[in-house]
Amino acid sequence: METIKRYCLALDLRDEPQLIAEYETYHRAVWPEILESITSSGITTLEIYRAGNRMFMIMEVDDTFSFERKGAMDAANPKVQEWEELMWKYQQAIPVAKPGEKWVLMDKIFSL
Repeated sequence: METIKRYCLALDLRDEPQLIAEYETYHRAVWPEILESITSSGITTLEIYRAGNRMFMIMEVDDTFSFERKGAMDAANPKVQEWEELMWKYQQAIPVAKPGEKWVLMDKIFSL
């Protein structure tokens, strides 16, 4: 039986309305290679929510997923590297991010 795990991550956008609008436009038509890289890594559901310039990503993953495996797959995929470089024009790390860290894994502090 497969176990579904959920991860929540946070990242900020640069607080400029034009850049936020451009970022959302890209996410209405994500490149097919990026969608393939997401699903082939074991991510079964991925949603991004935005409030102002703060974003939250909610991922559900299957047993094949690990952050290490996803990182290695991304590093070996030139199209993913191109997408990540392009997205960094719009993104900025949240205050608690480590140097070079983009999306920061959040700690669950409550569950009902």
